[in-house]
Amino acid sequence: MTAGVPVPRIDTSKPHPARVYDWLLGGKDNYPVDQQVGETLPEESRRSAARNREFMHRASAWLARQGVDQFLDIGTGIPTEPNLHQIAQAISPSAQVVYVDNDPIVLRHAEALLISTPEGATDYIHADVRKPAEILEHARQRLDFTRPIALSLIALMHFLPDSEDPYRLTRTLVDALPPGSYLVLSHGTADQHPELKDRVEDTYKKGAIPLRMRTRAEVEPFFEGLELIDPGLVFATEWYQEGPAPEQERCGFYVGVARVP
Repeated sequence: MTAGVPVPRIDTSKPHPARVYDWLLGGKDNYPVDQQVGETLPEESRRSAARNREFMHRASAWLARQGVDQFLDIGTGIPTEPNLHQIAQAISPSAQVVYVDNDPIVLRHAEALLISTPEGATDYIHADVRKPAEILEHARQRLDFTRPIALSLIALMHFLPDSEDPYRLTRTLVDALPPGSYLVLSHGTADQHPELKDRVEDTYKKGAIPLRMRTRAEVEPFFEGLELIDPGLVFATEWYQEGPAPEQERCGFYVGVARVP
């Protein structure tokens, strides 16, 4: 199922963040223009992408164990197993998951995204985070907005420049959630490797992909008014709920899980 504007054709002449991310994760659903961007990025970018994905797995599982059985995942990307619904439904078989992405190649994989447990359900919206009202209108057809929902914004908001006010877009989505809901967010940063910042941003810029890596102080406002769950706003390699984090490595993502009061 899709919502929003008519689905455009896949443009293989320009790179897309979802396909570059797929390449960084070792996926096959990308094109030479995406591969060119990925190959120009520092090797650290591949490791950071993997660590970010692992954080998503841990956070989704933790939320499901807390009884959260509704997920709204915006910026889904190309399916890479295990996907969010597979993790959540392995713990809570009746979990409902709504995926959202604006890359038409993700729509081609919608059937894989929609394979749910018999007790649960999955849905897919072709839409853009820049139009949150459109996303919320469709999501309300599947999710119960009187019960807690986990809003997942993984590796997405750093592709929105300041001029598009990513904080306001996030607030619009969070404000629609009932109390007891959660925001799960990861955001690109160069705080641990400032020497790579210009190279990474210039590589994306040459591919006509805006990239705004942010400092910790700039990521904090995404969680304004929310209750950050321990260990708080940390690097992806530091977010663990069960046992201590393993030996630390540098990471290009800040992450956090926060509760809506």
